[in-house]
Amino acid sequence: MITIYLKQHGKVIRNAELELLEELGYDDVLWIDLQTPTMKEKKAVEDYLDIDLLSRQQVEEIESSSKYAEAENSIIANSNFFTPHDDGFVLEPVSFIISEGLLVTTRDGDSRTFNEMAKRLQVNPKAYTTGYHLFVSILEIRIDLDADIVEAEARRISGLSTQMGDEVRSNEQLIKHINAGQENMMTIREGIFDRQRVLSGILRSEHFPNDVYPRLQLMMRDVSSLISHTDFSFERLDYLKDTVMGLINIEQNKITKIFTVASVFFMPATLIASVYGMNVALPWQHLSADGTSGGLMSFWITIIAMVVASGATIGFFRYKKWL
Repeated sequence: MITIYLKQHGKVIRNAELELLEELGYDDVLWIDLQTPTMKEKKAVEDYLDIDLLSRQQVEEIESSSKYAEAENSIIANSNFFTPHDDGFVLEPVSFIISEGLLVTTRDGDSRTFNEMAKRLQVNPKAYTTGYHLFVSILEIRIDLDADIVEAEARRISGLSTQMGDEVRSNEQLIKHINAGQENMMTIREGIFDRQRVLSGILRSEHFPNDVYPRLQLMMRDVSSLISHTDFSFERLDYLKDTVMGLINIEQNKITKIFTVASVFFMPATLIASVYGMNVALPWQHLSADGTSGGLMSFWITIIAMVVASGATIGFFRYKKWL
């Protein structure tokens, strides 16, 4: 889909007719927005400006030179805009090309940033006289949205600390949420670093109007602040994860202690039962008149010995304050 923003009588008019490019001059067009464009639309824009639009693979390259570059008559910048998806975020590459004073954007998603830019164009078109001003404003909107997302993630991370319970199962579920939060923060930080590299390239450029450089410096400070905020949130998630793992270990140690103490309690009784269970005549057993052992007396002696042995073990553990 192509959207052409035309400058007419002090206003900005939206139009989606591709054939207009054959009739318009460069001074008539402010912005050409390509969202999931067809080959025909890409070819028409390339012929109109005599440029080559980048492929998605070229836009996604991570080298610094691919994020911002200047040619003789054009400026090329690529950035990843992250959008919410299910419980996480997806990075959507966006390409910016400024040629002949007008802006060309190529993208697949992230309608929120561009919709907001379109609204601002309608409200105050005189503030966007060139593609340079438009490009800086789009980055400005995107950084504001980044800040909102970082703040929302920080609030969600803060809520995770109140979910730590005593049950192992609930803590295991909390670890899954923490892992998802770490993935989200890495995605967000990657996108913000992207913005920082683009801004660094623009600040070194001499092609942009002088009135945008103070805004760029402010945006650079905002980006640095967001990076610090994401680092803090990531460290907080690490702390929460360590805390939850500690709680799980404590819970498991309690269970292990119960089984260990129980086995120790019954160990003397088990020994006595094993001795009396041997199929031989013991010297202390009383023999009856028929030569067999006195079963009833031996039974009670065995029971009493087992109870006394277990009780002595419990008393010893309490004396040592191991219970």
